[in-house]
Formats: sequence, structure tokens, C-alpha cells
Amino acid sequence: MAVALNLRPIMAAISPILDLIQATTGLSDANVSLLTTFPVFVMGLFALLGAYIQRMISEKTGILLSVGLIMLACLSRYWLHSGFTLLLSAVVGGMGIALAQVLIPAFIKTHAPERSGTLMGFYTTAIMAGAAMTAAVSSPLSHSFGWQNFLAMLAIPALLAAVLWFIATRQLADTTQQENSRLPLKSRRAWLLMLFFGIGTAAYTLVLAWLPPYFNQLGWNTTQSGLLLSAVTVCEVLTGLTLSSIIHRFPDRRPLLWLVLSILLIGLLLLIYIPNQFIAFTIIMLGIGIGALFPLTLIVAMDHVNNAAQAGSLLGFVQGGGYMLASFMPLLAGIVRQHSSQLTQAWQIMLVGVVILWIMTFRLKPNSQL
Repeated sequence: MAVALNLRPIMAAISPILDLIQATTGLSDANVSLLTTFPVFVMGLFALLGAYIQRMISEKTGILLSVGLIMLACLSRYWLHSGFTLLLSAVVGGMGIALAQVLIPAFIKTHAPERSGTLMGFYTTAIMAGAAMTAAVSSPLSHSFGWQNFLAMLAIPALLAAVLWFIATRQLADTTQQENSRLPLKSRRAWLLMLFFGIGTAAYTLVLAWLPPYFNQLGWNTTQSGLLLSAVTVCEVLTGLTLSSIIHRFPDRRPLLWLVLSILLIGLLLLIYIPNQFIAFTIIMLGIGIGALFPLTLIVAMDHVNNAAQAGSLLGFVQGGGYMLASFMPLLAGIVRQHSSQLTQAWQIMLVGVVILWIMTFRLKPNSQL
């Protein structure tokens, strides 16, 4: 969970201070969206190599390396302030995030296979908690210390996580995965899971990148809009914790998926058509929908595997292709905003995506094979 807390701040810190970054660097709406798109795309690219990574580096060492890359990416922003170097640091951070997201599910499957569903729930919840805390403090700390200094300060929790991981795993054997597990490219089920994860994660990345700027255009200040993003992610965390405690009661995950997708649909409808009314209810609906959908999708994928090698291979494919697909949603929203000065059309595109997911859920029967 300490490692997972560091897997989103490098992205969650950006949207509440987007105007500050653009004023300093001169990045356009489309280009500044790449600060979210690049990490997510690189996360996907590296995740596709998950099966090979497991054979090249141990889970123990690889996760330590991943936190080191995140720490390096954050720390570099103390000195590197241009648009290009910011984007470069986003790529390095994305590499670190991707490495962790490939290896942690395999680590869980190796050391606690009987509790993998519960632990995956806590792990994904911690990911969202890191985003919540960062979004809440991004604007006030950036105004107090300067946005460059604040982004560099995110290296501190990464350093703490690296120390904790080293201490906690120092007695474990440093071994690599020997089973020759390939990406399930010929499995229709794997492609279905990947597409499902990609569309669902697009909702998360869109909210992460553009919710604060959307409310800024509606008259909210940067601190207020940052707190709205934080509130969404707090709801995601609470939902993830609740899901982790009840998931074992639902061997068929589809009723839960239908419920959370319906909740997310309501949240998007409110956000599009009456954004300045029922704000609290809108935020709660978005938080519950996204907060449950992210871990649920990964848990559904984990239901299709029996060991660590298969977990790394399938999760690498699902997250790899899914993140690459989802990475284009913030960019699309940036292009929409640059040409129309608003984000309504981007939310409407996401609304259609949620409807598609609702229909796809019929295919996710329990005990289905790859």
C-alpha cells in the first residue's frame, strides 16, 4: 500500500495547477494534456511486456526499482521546468508506475494467492488514496512553495515507500519467474477484458486530468476545483475499501459491475447537464462509480488465472492495452477544449463509453476461460 500510494501523484498533481503550468511553460491545452497521457501510455506499453519483465527481474527488486524511477521523475522537476523536460519526466514516472503495476499483482499471487481478491482491492484503493491526497494539496502547496518545488516534493513519499519496501522484503528470496508465460494475444476473452479495462480507465484518466479545469471554467477557483477532485478520489477510496470487504460474497461480479456502471452514468449525466447543481451528489456518484470500477475490473481479470505467471501475463496484457487506450482520452479532451473552449463533448464521449461497458458486462460470466 505504501508503494501504491505513489502510483498516481505524478499525474494527480497536474490538473489543479494546470493554469500555473501553462502560464510558465506556454504549453497549449492539447500539449499540457500529454502530462497525463504520456505516463498512462508508457504504463500501458511497459505493462504489455509484463511476462518478459517477470523473467528478467524479480518482483522484490523490480518494485524497488519502480519506486526509484518515480522518485527520480519527481525530483527532476525541481531543476527541469521547460515543457519538454516536464514531458520527459512524465515518461520516466510512467515507466516506474508501469513496472510496479506489472509486478505487484504477481507478488500478491505468489505470496497470498488465497487472499488475492482482497489484497488487490486494498492495493487499488491505496492507488486512489495517493491521488486524493495529492489533488487536495496540489493548489495550496503550489501557491505557497511554487509549483516546481511542490512537484519535486512528491519524491519524499516515494523515498519513504522505497525504504519500507526494502525493510519489509529483505528476508524474501530474490528470484525471477521461470515459467514461460506469453501474452494471451489469441484469446478473445483477454481482448474483451483489455477493452473493458481501457474504456473504464478512460473515465478515471479523464476525471483526473480535466475535472478541475472544467470547474475552473464554471467559476470555481483552483483550490476549490482541486478539492473537488480530491473529494472524488476520497469517494473512490471509501468505495474501494468497501468493495474489498464484500467482494468475496459475489462470485459472479456482474451484478456489482452493472450497479457501479449505472452510478457512474448518473454522475456523468449530472456533470454534463447540471454541473453547478447537486455538486455533492455528482461528486459522490463519480467517486463511487470510478472507485468500484477500477478494482472490480482487475479482480475480474484475476479471476481468469491460477498462478503468478498467468497473473503477470494477463494483467500485463489487460493493463497494457487498456492503459494505452485510456491514455488518449485526456488528449482528446485537451484537443476538444483547445478548439471549443469547453469540455462538454469530452464528457459526452465518456458517457457513451460507459453505456458500451454496461452492455459488455453481459459477456463477463463467472468461470469463463481465456
